[in-house]
Amino acid sequence: MEQRLHLRPRLQRVALLVTALLTAAAAAFAPALTANADEITAQAVSHKSPFNCNKTFWANNWIDSPAHNPKNTIDWQSYGSDAINGENVRATAGGTAYFYNAGSTSYGLWVQIVHSDGSRTRYAHLATMVGAVGTSRTVAQGTIIGTVGSTGGSSAPHLHYEQRNASGTVVTPVIQGIQVPYGSKKAITSTNACGSTNPYTPQEVCGSGYTVIDSQAVTGGRVYLLYNSGNGYNCVTTIKSTSIGTASAVSAGLQVEGGTMTTDSGSFAYYAGPIRKYAADSCVKWGGSVGSSSYLSGFEHCG
Repeated sequence: MEQRLHLRPRLQRVALLVTALLTAAAAAFAPALTANADEITAQAVSHKSPFNCNKTFWANNWIDSPAHNPKNTIDWQSYGSDAINGENVRATAGGTAYFYNAGSTSYGLWVQIVHSDGSRTRYAHLATMVGAVGTSRTVAQGTIIGTVGSTGGSSAPHLHYEQRNASGTVVTPVIQGIQVPYGSKKAITSTNACGSTNPYTPQEVCGSGYTVIDSQAVTGGRVYLLYNSGNGYNCVTTIKSTSIGTASAVSAGLQVEGGTMTTDSGSFAYYAGPIRKYAADSCVKWGGSVGSSSYLSGFEHCG
């Protein structure tokens, strides 16, 4: 009996010691498990490279660079002889795009896309954006949202890119199934917008000096309204997103208040328009169609 009474407290002390060690170990690993859970959540949406199909650029997740914030984000940079400056920037996944301007510091011109799972991506130091500052629009994976530049706190042309989870925490970026961990640099060839992408942008159709100020989706494409502040002209074009390269019904129209509607319609392979009209200090009505799907605004964008 004495021996049993002596052993029981000893066994209890051993059990308590083992329990304490296991608890401490679990506590030590808890932060890592939480971080991993955040990263898994962020990857619920699949991301492609933010560049044109078959374009290869360096994805550089800088380490210990005081000029690169926040930690664990990518600077996309020139690869070989292919300079990144001026390249189209495309949505890495679909969602709602918001357009911002941080001025001559920080991100400069930048876009945030909020995705279906609440996660988000950021694209900074842009030279141009397809949306006006303070506006938003729905975009698909591969939609052009701007061009690479060096605005804000940037010392050379590149694209600053972030992947954040639904709570806003920056996570390790994964592009086309390729993880780019902190401190690594990888050359990634884009598979974004391959196969059925319209090679024309509204700026290319309307010409130099025009900026997109509004747009409206129609089934099979999008109608764009652009403005040239240098000469006071508006421009309208409808860009197809289906049957690309094959002639099909497309139209674009523009009317300055007090004048008549001018329309370009027919069977076109890529787009309708451009229609340009002087509209400084005037309201305009604009619209277009792809097949049977159409849009026509009221008189707006006055002055």
